[in-house]
Amino acid sequence: MTSKKHEHEFFATCLPGVESLLSDELHGLAVRKVRPLVGGAAFYGSPETALRVCLWSRLAGRVNVVVGRVDASDAGALYAGVRNLAWEEVLAERASIAVRANGVNGELRNTQFTALKVKDAVCDRLAEARGARPDVDAQAPDALIEVRLRDDRATIALDLSGASLARRSYLRPEDGPDAPVAVAQAAALLAALGAPERLAAGWGFLDPACDDGILLCEAAGLLADQAPGLVRDRWGFAGWARFDAAAWDDLLAEADDRLEAGLARVLGAEGAASATVDAPDQRTVRIVGLSASSPAVARARGHLRAAGLRAVASVEAVAAEDADAVEERLVRAVERTGAALGVGAAPALVVANVAPAGRAEDDARAVAEQAACVAAARRAPAGSRFGFVGAGGFSTRFRTPAAERIEIGRGRAEAVLERFDAPPCEPAAIAVANPAGGTELSVEVNDAASAQFASRLRKVARERRKWAAREGVACYRLYDGDLPEYACAIDLYEGAGDAEGILYAHVAEYAPPKSVNPDVARARFEDVLAIVPAVLGIRPDHVFSKARLRARGGGQYRDAGGRSYVTHTSEDGLVCEIDLGGYLDTGIFLDHRTTREMVGKMAAGKRFLNLFAYTGVATLHAAAAGAASTTTVDLSQTYLDWAARNLEANGFAAEGDARVEGGRAGKGRGGRKAASRGQGSHELVRADVVRWVQEARRGRRTWDLIFVDPPTFSNSKAMGRRTWDVQRDHAELLIGVSRLLAKDGLAVFSCNLRGFKPDREALAKCGVAIEDITASTIPHDFERNPRIHHCYLVRRAVSAEAEADA
Repeated sequence: MTSKKHEHEFFATCLPGVESLLSDELHGLAVRKVRPLVGGAAFYGSPETALRVCLWSRLAGRVNVVVGRVDASDAGALYAGVRNLAWEEVLAERASIAVRANGVNGELRNTQFTALKVKDAVCDRLAEARGARPDVDAQAPDALIEVRLRDDRATIALDLSGASLARRSYLRPEDGPDAPVAVAQAAALLAALGAPERLAAGWGFLDPACDDGILLCEAAGLLADQAPGLVRDRWGFAGWARFDAAAWDDLLAEADDRLEAGLARVLGAEGAASATVDAPDQRTVRIVGLSASSPAVARARGHLRAAGLRAVASVEAVAAEDADAVEERLVRAVERTGAALGVGAAPALVVANVAPAGRAEDDARAVAEQAACVAAARRAPAGSRFGFVGAGGFSTRFRTPAAERIEIGRGRAEAVLERFDAPPCEPAAIAVANPAGGTELSVEVNDAASAQFASRLRKVARERRKWAAREGVACYRLYDGDLPEYACAIDLYEGAGDAEGILYAHVAEYAPPKSVNPDVARARFEDVLAIVPAVLGIRPDHVFSKARLRARGGGQYRDAGGRSYVTHTSEDGLVCEIDLGGYLDTGIFLDHRTTREMVGKMAAGKRFLNLFAYTGVATLHAAAAGAASTTTVDLSQTYLDWAARNLEANGFAAEGDARVEGGRAGKGRGGRKAASRGQGSHELVRADVVRWVQEARRGRRTWDLIFVDPPTFSNSKAMGRRTWDVQRDHAELLIGVSRLLAKDGLAVFSCNLRGFKPDREALAKCGVAIEDITASTIPHDFERNPRIHHCYLVRRAVSAEAEADA
């Protein structure tokens, strides 16, 4: 037994809300004196106890050994307290170190400074005790020291895990930084469902919305008794003086034996030998994941293979309407297992993470997957249990309260875990015409009244598609809040290039007024996303959704922040790159289609300047029309790179490097990328447009045609302390732009501020003439919303007063 003298205090972190589940898990690992706290659980024991937790815990994020608690009322007290700790008994010889600090107080307000003071104290103590200071390695230390400030006290600990324990060995770099969050959520869901005991008792396991296969990997690891840290190659405890290598080897040997026995129990002795590479036996496999997305299936199978559990779980590419056949096969497999175990037929766990970090829960694919989960739960054997991680909306879909509801995580990891012990009630459903002909489609919805939205969408889509085919338009608006209860905009994109023949839909939800109950608004938007694929005949994973929520400042929309989905569409025969998932806007403003066509016709043989250029589609029109040259200016490097790709995709090969900050207007200056085709040249300039216009005026540069399409509002960090407000600042901008016009030159100015009013008096005083042409630039598909933008022609009309001012 561990004596009191050699007992250490440890702290295991976890997702907020999972503390009770973690405490239960620690008790199951034979850990005593466990105390749940906010964000984790404290426990006590020997070094071997901590090693066992590192190896076997599925819920812990990190495991720290507490070195001490010290006074942190100021920097001097912190330094003295840390130096008084016996670091020579904590850190291994020759271990490199790094320090990470969290929290602030009245005297210690900078975490980097706090970390520096602790590092100095540790190094000074070791220099005195050992005669040498330890190496500092901020990127990959052998020992990571954690400092947590709370009021005037600091807890000093050593991280024994190294990287997060949720970064399982089966994860790959391309899975991204959110993958460990999905692992932690999956582990919590399985723990809340009692999965270890139920899988051991022969229960089946079904994920009807398998995304990356993480839930399957975690369930397969439980079934095969695989320690989650078994093949991890780097640990923080390597830098701990109390690390017992022999005890660790014994723990690894025990884990190897348990995995071997687990695989033999699940697969048989022969199957266990090839569990990594062999596909599962469909007759006996009890862990199954379904997805209609081929990339998701490939990712999930890759994760299972990397985990060494490919034969333990099956991932199948199945459309929702075909899922019942697979589910029936799973039931047969569970019955065979139950017979072998002598327990009879067993139920199943039906689980899903319907909103993995980085993916919205309210996109059409997620809504379709939620419907698939409910349908699978309805068909599950009697006694089954159901669990989901998401935004907490499954009670509405089940039409019954959850048996358990746990809010877990914070920030991007924030989610709701719901457990149901009974199947869902019968849903509401509406019938919609099958766009491919034949039998009507049944669509599960929250409210049967959504049939009126389906009818309206079908009617307008039929008319709009005929118009688009007649006019040769490949991307256009179908619906724009036609029914107030279903306040959203729906745009259709026909694929081009490699995406030829594919249809995509982009659904943008308008923020509901405060008078509308948020739950009602959410349910309606879910119905929209369920109906759109059915009515338009588009795969759910080709329907993308965003929520248009105003950011502070009132002008810019908040970044949607989803996973990018890059493809191509076309406009007037020009190939344009779009990103349907990563940004609120897709890369092409559809309401400016007519304006861009007009600019293109005007640009033939002209020197063309595009200001606030976004992705450069107007430049593309000008270049294709035979502009003598084009200059494209934007502050965003991301959008300039996008514009360069658009040019290159249409035969305007880009040359040079645009990755230069600032971008000036004089000849030969940095901040631009040149492209050429024929006699025309096409430069891309990264710059603050307002300042760049001033530079261009001083350089006496001129253009024949200028397109100006500024944002309504901007407070970009790259602008420094300045902000941009189109109503406040347009006159100054247009006066400057007018000075860049050659003789008989013309500028086209557009903006999207609905209440915009040009300052005609200020413009006229400076010799600028402005003509409203808005009505002629509103495309047919935006006629319901004629205030979608304003558009003007701007000319230099020099008076004697203005001439002197110029």
